[in-house]
Amino acid sequence: MAKRTKRRFDLRKTLFLLPNLITLSSIFCGFDAIVVAAEAHGDEGQYYRAALLIVFAMFFDTLDGRVARATKTQSAFGLQIDSLADVVSFGVAPSMLVYQWTLHRLGLTGLIVSFVFTAMGAVRLARFNVLSMGEEGKPTKPSKYIVGLPIPGAAGILVSIVVANHAAAGMLGGDEYTGLILAVTLLLSGLMVSTIRFRSFKEIKPNLRTMLFVAFIAGSSAFISARLKPAFVLVWLLGCYVMMGICETLWQLPGRLRERAALARESIPPAPPEPPDAI
Repeated sequence: MAKRTKRRFDLRKTLFLLPNLITLSSIFCGFDAIVVAAEAHGDEGQYYRAALLIVFAMFFDTLDGRVARATKTQSAFGLQIDSLADVVSFGVAPSMLVYQWTLHRLGLTGLIVSFVFTAMGAVRLARFNVLSMGEEGKPTKPSKYIVGLPIPGAAGILVSIVVANHAAAGMLGGDEYTGLILAVTLLLSGLMVSTIRFRSFKEIKPNLRTMLFVAFIAGSSAFISARLKPAFVLVWLLGCYVMMGICETLWQLPGRLRERAALARESIPPAPPEPPDAI
């Protein structure tokens, strides 16, 4: 009778499961947020709970990437499942939340705008995957800038508004703010598929400009927390991130246009010499 050979336990293969399990936790939080928002029926407390679930999804979304890099288990499969998780947790869940919270008052218009947010988020993630893949399909090294507003950032702004609304005793959920929420949702949808470059903060250097920026953010956040509510600080921080990306893009636009013009001139072949005049 042939002896059974024992399989050796491969810790590295097991470690590949860890970041994917964390990603699945993000999907669960997003799915639960959708269920809670759908069953809220005007209950501001339930909308707040759904917003917190999306915040937990953001935590797991940040954690899975860090764990994958720490354990050196980054893979093309992990990139794809992470994008699918982002569509659920930061595309569908915030869209459902903002629709059930305010945009349902606008009927078909509110429904379409909510869907546009999810659709643009899916397009943004597909573009990100294409740009992030190397020749062998593996994720490339993160760059200093990200093209288009990341979908967690766009979802974070909507979620932070819901959290601030809960802190303000439902003041932002009134009919007079519905048009503003609609405009913000459309703006975020457009920023996700735009070519505006946003910082990834992967290569932060401790220089004077960085220290001044941190001091400004800390001081302004403390002022907003004292004048309004601490919950409004998150809206302010994410808004600053968006404005920083837009301002940096506008500042660098003339230089990019000059570079493109120079490349266009270099690509134009020289004109053939004119034939000599006949005698």
